[in-house]
This record gives sequence, structure tokens and C-alpha cells, in this order.
Amino acid sequence: MADSTNHPDLLFDSQPESSGFANDDFEKVDALGSHDDVSAAASVEDHEESLFERTKLYKSIVKIGSWLKGVDPREADNTDIDDTVLNLLIDLIYWRDVKTTGMVFGAMLVVLLSLAIFSLLSVVAYLSLAVLVVTFSFTVYKKIMGAVQKSNEGHPFKQLIDSDITLNEDKLKSVIQSVLKNVNCTISELRRLFLIEDMVDSIKFGLLLWVLTYVGAWFNGMTLIILVVISIFTLPKVYETYKVQIDNYIALAKSHVDNVMTIAQSKLPFLKKKEKAQ
Repeated sequence: MADSTNHPDLLFDSQPESSGFANDDFEKVDALGSHDDVSAAASVEDHEESLFERTKLYKSIVKIGSWLKGVDPREADNTDIDDTVLNLLIDLIYWRDVKTTGMVFGAMLVVLLSLAIFSLLSVVAYLSLAVLVVTFSFTVYKKIMGAVQKSNEGHPFKQLIDSDITLNEDKLKSVIQSVLKNVNCTISELRRLFLIEDMVDSIKFGLLLWVLTYVGAWFNGMTLIILVVISIFTLPKVYETYKVQIDNYIALAKSHVDNVMTIAQSKLPFLKKKEKAQ
């Protein structure tokens, strides 16, 4: 057995000749492995980004009328005032914050039920009196606590008093223009339906009016408003939760309706839609 003390090279033989690899070869393998890891990570990131974009696309098609078209309710960096308000409405409707939505929904139901039982003047007077009592009691409480603690905090509602509540003329013009556009479109559509520009659409409109006569006989106006508010705070969330099942049933119902309309149009040729001139 050779003496290792006389041959120090035997103690540090870390690269045997039989390995067949040079240092450059190991560096290439490490570089290749790191490149594969980066590619895999990029692939996972792209997949997650794709799923996120799909979620944004789905959220963006949820609209409250035509004025919500193109608004992404999940966009966090939107600083426009109108878009911020719309985002808050979407968050309320979809119960993003359960506590806030519950408070708003409960308050709206209380007010609507009060209007259904009492007169409008009584409800407005009682609500205003309740708000006045709360603000007056809070102000007195703050003043007493300031006198006891010998602190000068000022008026508790100073920030709200000093805030600017005047209407913005530019924003008001945009709202009026949007309202006028929707009103003009509605008037044009009603004229088209009442004057029988398209017989099929007018028949559908007549059936809708016939159904509304029964709805009006079953419910009064305030009951319908309460039902609409309940639907606004429940149906979008239910659809978001059970979207796949609901879409399947809607597609099935639509196919049946299309089959019925096809049969009716084949039996009654005058029900066929007129082709618009190019």
C-alpha cells in the first residue's frame, strides 16, 4: 500500500481520467439544465397567464346595460372615476366583500319594504331624521370626549364638510350624452316594433307585452322593484357559480326555440325575416 503522506496527489484525486468529461462539458450540461428549467417555468407562467386572461375575458362580458360594455371589473389600476364606480358596483353585485354587500343589500331592502308599506314622504322624513340623530349624537360624543381628554381634534365631520361635492360639468355632459343615446335608440326600436317594420320582431314584442299584462296583474310596481333588486344581487353570483350548467340548459332551450321558429316559418312564409339590403 502506498504511503499517502509521501504522495499528496492521491488525497485529492477529484477528477479521475476514466470520467471522460472535461470542465467545459459540465458547464454545458449545467447551462442546458438551467435553460430547461427556465423554459419550464416560462411555460407554467404562460399557462397561468392564459387562465388569468380567460378570467378577465369572462368578467369583461358581464354588463349592466350597454354602458358597461368593455369595462373590466377586475382591473385594479383603473383611475378613472366612472370606471371606479362601476368596479365598485360589480364588486357589490358579485359579493366580493360579503360584509359590505350584505349591508348595502339589507339597507336597500329595508328602504324598499318601507316604501311598500308607508308613503314616500314618511319614509324620507324618518330616514332623514334617523341620519340627523346619528350625526348629532356622534358629534356630541366626540365633543364630550375631547373636553374630557383635553384634546383639540376639531369637528368630527370636518373632512366631509370641506370635501367638494359640486357636480363636474364634463362628467355630467358625458352622462347626459350617454342617456340621450340610449333614449334615442329605445325610441327608434319602439317605432320599428310598433310600425311592423319586421313582422317576426313585432310578434315577439306583442307576446312580451301579453306576458307583462299577467305580470302586472300579479305584482304591483314596488313589488317588481324589490324583485329586481333581489335578482340583481343573486342571479349574477348564481350564474358565476353554476355557469357551465346554466349555459348548457340555455343552449338546449335556445335550440328548441329555434326549431319551433323554423317550423313556424316553414308553415307561414310571411313570418320569415326580410333580408336587409346590402
